[in-house]
Amino acid sequence: MHIVVAGLNYRTAPVSIREKFTFTEGDLPLAHQELKQMNGIMECVIVGTCNRTELYVVVDREHLCGHYLRGFIEKWFGVPREQFSKHLYIYENEKAIHHLFQVASGLDSMVIGETQILGQVRDAFLLSQQTKTTGVIFNTLFKQAITLAKRAHTETGIGENPVSVSYAAVELGKRIFGSYDHKKVLIVGAGKMSELTVKHLYANGADKVIVVNRTLSRAQELAGKFQGVASSMDKLLDHLAEADIVISSTGAADLVLNREQVAHVLQKRRSRPLFMIDIAVPRDLDPAIGELPNVFLYDIDNLQSIVNNHLQERRKAAVVIEEMIEAEMDVFAQWTKTLGVSPLIQALQAKANTVHEETMDSLMKKLPDLDERELKVIRKLTKSIVNQMLRDPVVRIKEMAAERHGDEALEYFTKIFALEDQLAEQERKEQAARQHEADTARDRWKEEELLSNAAVPSAEALAKM
Repeated sequence: MHIVVAGLNYRTAPVSIREKFTFTEGDLPLAHQELKQMNGIMECVIVGTCNRTELYVVVDREHLCGHYLRGFIEKWFGVPREQFSKHLYIYENEKAIHHLFQVASGLDSMVIGETQILGQVRDAFLLSQQTKTTGVIFNTLFKQAITLAKRAHTETGIGENPVSVSYAAVELGKRIFGSYDHKKVLIVGAGKMSELTVKHLYANGADKVIVVNRTLSRAQELAGKFQGVASSMDKLLDHLAEADIVISSTGAADLVLNREQVAHVLQKRRSRPLFMIDIAVPRDLDPAIGELPNVFLYDIDNLQSIVNNHLQERRKAAVVIEEMIEAEMDVFAQWTKTLGVSPLIQALQAKANTVHEETMDSLMKKLPDLDERELKVIRKLTKSIVNQMLRDPVVRIKEMAAERHGDEALEYFTKIFALEDQLAEQERKEQAARQHEADTARDRWKEEELLSNAAVPSAEALAKM
């Protein structure tokens, strides 16, 4: 069993690359299922945010794992691996576990210590449980990571100072305008990031905020929390003409504003400067907008320098959290060692049961006159002897497995009781069960795809109607 993570994040890939590898919320269940179908993958969780796309997997062998994960990314997103391989990182076992703990705790975020990533990791894990793509390893590891992150934020106070991408965006606007007094702020999108941005704007003196969203009810809900004005997306250009600051954060797959639209609006603004911040991935605003006169356009990567000015206290807390992570890694390592005991105990019990049954068969042949009651008493007593003989070895191997040289203890235990054949048989059955599960799922998806295709008439069929 090996734990592997492969991904791209803000450190390894610019936003122009990352935006090509974002999962939509509706596609994630199918993505989990298809990833788990891949050869050798036993469990999986996909974590996707605006700053990272990561595939966490449990595999039965390491040497081909990177190849299969690259193949999944290439197929799912339709991007040749030559275009993303240099941006892709792959961590295995201890490095992968350490990375997950860092991610959940906010230590690997663009804004160190931010708390939003914890909710995203939790949601990713819950979805993977719903899609039945996790097992005993990830069910334990991700719960441990989430619990650790909660404790880290509570005990260190790393999130007390408001440092986030939305906060950095507001700070950047203050640098340009000095203050938000008498400034009109246009928020495009009504999601969590937009709500955080509005909170920071009001805290910094903004007196008028307009929220534009594709779903008007969501814009009204957000604007109502801050005494703002809600509007639908078809009024976006009208509001753009009067705004001083535009902060865009939608979940749109395509651009929300292009260069030509903004250029047309600028004619109505009489050279008033327009400050635009794009904190969406994929980007909402056409990068070419920044070429227009009196327009100052920044995307999410431009915010990094501002974020760095607010990180000193969080870095101190991060040192403490790193110590907590090391301790949790030891806990998980000890747990995985004891996990290896279960197959051994099962193999020992299976061997003991076989010996017991063979002994009983031999006894019945040598003493054919024994009645059912006598056989029952003998079976019960001999079974009790077997169980008593196994009790101490089972207790001791559990204790030894949790110690420093637990792997060696398991190996010696296997040799002493000659359990190699039983372990091999268990592995064969488990592999057969995993293959059956994968084949069943594949057949089900093929059937669903056929039904889906059958439900849509072809062009030829429509022509005959």
